[in-house]
Amino acid sequence: MSLRRPLPRRITLRTRLTLIYGCLFLAAGVVLLGVTYALFDQQLSGSGPTFDSAGAAPASQTGPPQTKDLTVVTEHGDRLTGASAETWLSDQKNTLRDAASTSLITQGGLALLVVGGAAVGFGWLVAGRVLAPLHRVTETARRIAGASAAADRGLHERIALRGPDDEVKDLADTFDTMVERLDRSFDGQRLFVANASHEMRTPLTLGRALVELAMHRATASEDVKRLGENLLEINSRHERLISGLLLLARSEREITDGSPVDLADVVGHVVAQNAPQARQAGVTVREEAGPAPTAGDGLLLERLVHNLVENGIRHNTGAGGAWVRVTSRTLPEGRVAVEVSNTGPVVPPYEIQSLFEPFRRLGGDRLVTAKGAGLGLSIVRSIARAHGGDIVARSREGGGMTVTVTLPLSPEGGAAETSVT
Repeated sequence: MSLRRPLPRRITLRTRLTLIYGCLFLAAGVVLLGVTYALFDQQLSGSGPTFDSAGAAPASQTGPPQTKDLTVVTEHGDRLTGASAETWLSDQKNTLRDAASTSLITQGGLALLVVGGAAVGFGWLVAGRVLAPLHRVTETARRIAGASAAADRGLHERIALRGPDDEVKDLADTFDTMVERLDRSFDGQRLFVANASHEMRTPLTLGRALVELAMHRATASEDVKRLGENLLEINSRHERLISGLLLLARSEREITDGSPVDLADVVGHVVAQNAPQARQAGVTVREEAGPAPTAGDGLLLERLVHNLVENGIRHNTGAGGAWVRVTSRTLPEGRVAVEVSNTGPVVPPYEIQSLFEPFRRLGGDRLVTAKGAGLGLSIVRSIARAHGGDIVARSREGGGMTVTVTLPLSPEGGAAETSVT
């Protein structure tokens, strides 16, 4: 098994720009200091001053003095002439040049470091100012990406960047155009599903009425009745499919004006509703409904629990000891949870995530005679995410699954719990 190397710590674009600014400034300063030193050294290495017999340099003389006529009086009062004077002047000239060069390099280097540090700080501020629009684009994209799990949540948001017409504004405008097209695409998809489902309901209802009319005629033969029963079963499955599509399209919208709902009441109501189906299937339903106050659409939350319980009953073994356990509780981290576990066939862990996709069933069953339309868990996930929640499923040892839906705790429920505590 290969081990992945840890990724190096990321260096932000602002830091890189600041380093580039600082390095370029320091490089330019070093070049400027070097050029200044070269010119200064060249100037010092040129023709020096000449002195007369009294040690003063005449203004009109530009060439070096004659060695035999050169006379110099040192600071100690010594009088030097000839070659000694020339040697003393050369030593003084070299000392002056070395001192001036050292002073230029030292003080110039310190000044360059101070000004370079100020330039780096100024570059940091300028880079932050320039990159501020990019941060706004990134934050908006992150919010939209975080809300994309519920289909179109967040797609109505735009950057709407104001400022100069530059590359950053072009990027923001292009991003807004892309999000707008995605928003229209999702709206068109939901509208199409809803309209198509509504349009298909009418012929299905008419077909059911005609089949029932033919079955209940006095002259109807047994073959016609059996055919009618098969047609009604197929028609019923299509009706459930259309209802599921409508509910899926509705549940993908974010819930903005939810009302208080206690999942314990929902669990009790759903278990009572599904009791006849459980008895017929030979499945025992165990209810452990604890307080779980949340906020949202009551009908959608009831459908969420109903789909989970119905799935647990429908996809069960039906043998002796088959059961479905439904629990609701309040979690310590300010969330509530409803959990449904069941016995049943073994579910491979790698197939669990695919079961939440529309029209996906265990083993890829797409037959007309399948137990369901393949939308139950998709609707559960959409409802959970529309309420700001999440869903996790895992396979049970020995068969079956455990599905846990977590939702935000309602403020009223949290306040009540705090007061009781």
